[in-house]
Amino acid sequence: MNGTQKLAKNTVILFISQFIGYVLGFFYIMYSARYLGAENFGILSSAIALTGIFGVFMDLGLSTFTTREVSKDKKLAGKFLGNTILIRSILSSFIFLIIVIFVNILPYPPIVKNIIYIIALSTVFAVAADIFNSIFQSYEKMEFRAIGQILNNFFLLAGALIAITFKFDITGFAIVYLIANLLFLIYSAAACIRKFILPKIEIDLYFWKWALLESLPISFAILFSIIVFRIDTVILSLIKGNMAVGYYNASYKLIEALMVVPIVFSTAIYPVFSKLHVYSKDSLSFSYNKSLKYLIILGLPIAAGSVALSDQIILLIYGAGFIQSSTALKILIWAIPIIYLTYLFRILLISVNKQKLLLIILSICMIFNITTNVIFIPYFSYLGSSLATVLTEFLSLVLSVYFISKNICKIEVKTIAIKPVIASFFVFLVANYFKNNLLIAILLSTLIYFGILFAMKTFSESDLIIFKRIFNRE
Repeated sequence: MNGTQKLAKNTVILFISQFIGYVLGFFYIMYSARYLGAENFGILSSAIALTGIFGVFMDLGLSTFTTREVSKDKKLAGKFLGNTILIRSILSSFIFLIIVIFVNILPYPPIVKNIIYIIALSTVFAVAADIFNSIFQSYEKMEFRAIGQILNNFFLLAGALIAITFKFDITGFAIVYLIANLLFLIYSAAACIRKFILPKIEIDLYFWKWALLESLPISFAILFSIIVFRIDTVILSLIKGNMAVGYYNASYKLIEALMVVPIVFSTAIYPVFSKLHVYSKDSLSFSYNKSLKYLIILGLPIAAGSVALSDQIILLIYGAGFIQSSTALKILIWAIPIIYLTYLFRILLISVNKQKLLLIILSICMIFNITTNVIFIPYFSYLGSSLATVLTEFLSLVLSVYFISKNICKIEVKTIAIKPVIASFFVFLVANYFKNNLLIAILLSTLIYFGILFAMKTFSESDLIIFKRIFNRE
């Protein structure tokens, strides 16, 4: 099996597991939002966003650090597992206490505070599960992690259906999160101990100091990313209330679902970039620009078509009670083609050991995102958050192109994007014309899009060679 086939195989395996998880998660969001309504769905979303930010401090990058170090020397697995369990236990207890104090300072009503407490405890379980998932990843046995993620989403969906059947209130849905993450933790721990290694429980203060110092830069990168993705919900809940959060997150959850493409592709391409950086800078540049081309081709028509079909999409998934989310989706969807590129930019920077540049980009974007949300939300509510998200992603794109072009290789975004942009314009026209029939609009606009791309000779001979290598099993 050649390198191209191996990349394709890894991508397919990752995509299938991620796809199943996202489908289950999608139905969970759909049923939960419809049942809870915008107000209660907003409360749940606010709690998840707030505890997600604090959750970074429960981990401090130790999962990523453990994966990196244990992958180099499997004999360290027991030591890392045992020590990180103790470190995480202390960190999680401390951060949970901080969350309780922080929530009581903010002007949240009692019901919101109780939901945050429950979701915070579920975050403790989720972070604990990541300890064992880091071992799966270091052994390159991602199927165990994939099974865990699928089970977690299955537990969420099953719990939501039970909650709806027995007419639970929002507290019941928060408890569903708690139980799902607890079961996820139990599975992860059992699989790790049974199939891989027993934790070596010990208090090695020298190891603790070394691990925390080494993982700190990683934790900052994760923290900046989480803040960019979650802080808008927190600010929106404080300024405009939970109804606005519900409308905003209904659209935002669709954006998160569409992010499966760059996440899976970037995970698969990461080792390829790392290897090419060492052996062939020209091949790295070639592979990188090809990857950009394919992601642009995938991202642009999604945005163009969604703008035309936003009303129908929201009505189909969430119902008439969330129709206000349609305008937010028309704005937010333009983050998708940008995110498809910026995910790849981040992987490239890590592959070539330019994490410091990534930290600079993320820190600038974090400050920009907080500032624009504070400015826009009082005037435009959840539409302001939507605009702030797109502008932040665009800033990330500009900074990434600048730093990568200057320090690594030339990026041909403008040249690559021209033909997909033209074809995407026709996607919008076709989708808008047939918008009353969602299925026909999607199928016909997709056929016309790729037909135009082939007519404009978008795919070169090298593209065809790549496609043949992917599907050639000989």
